[in-house]
Amino acid sequence: MALSGCGKQADERSSPDRAASSAPATGGKGGGKGTDKSNGKGSGKDVLPGLPSAEQARKMLGKLTVAKSRPMTGYSRNAFPHWAQQGDRCDTRETVLERDGQGVKRDDQCRAVSGTWHSLYDDKTLTSASQADIDHMVPLANAWRSGADSWTTEKRKQFANDLTHPQLLAASAASNRSKGDQGPDQWQPPAKSAWCVYGRAWTSVKDTYGLTVTDEEKKMLGTMLGTCNS
Repeated sequence: MALSGCGKQADERSSPDRAASSAPATGGKGGGKGTDKSNGKGSGKDVLPGLPSAEQARKMLGKLTVAKSRPMTGYSRNAFPHWAQQGDRCDTRETVLERDGQGVKRDDQCRAVSGTWHSLYDDKTLTSASQADIDHMVPLANAWRSGADSWTTEKRKQFANDLTHPQLLAASAASNRSKGDQGPDQWQPPAKSAWCVYGRAWTSVKDTYGLTVTDEEKKMLGTMLGTCNS
């Protein structure tokens, strides 16, 4: 089964992070069954690796540096080497598909041939890997505008392939492409039940990598964290 977009992705402003071509699944048993299952009003199935609690995220948000967006001068997706090999013929994209899916089976080329995926952003169930994209929680272009333009290539590679923090997740292609490279002040998950997890994950990634936020972005993150139960 071929997945959409396999690595030859356009600028996120027009076509974001796709779970492309021969995409499927490897490694991780059971998908980001990470640190906190209390997703506020969101779905308990959508636990990302390293996801902080709402209280922790609020503290992180308070410490983030507020700054205007930096220019896109020099930006290229190629500046963020993404979908690195993770072993067993599987790359990062395929690893996330297996991690985030249920009942995923793959062929000898690490392509997902069956399984289901829950799309956090729009609360949809995907029954084929071809319906899924792998989203960068903080898009590469957004990271560039908030400090990644000064990083080394190695650090940008780490960011684009981060399986430890809540930076990558399988989502419906429609929701991922609608999001593009927009921040939370410009785009919010259509399913409001996802706002708590989204706000926690976005804030955590920005904190982990020392990226800045705009004033409008910070305000909207506060609103999203306000939807959490605790």
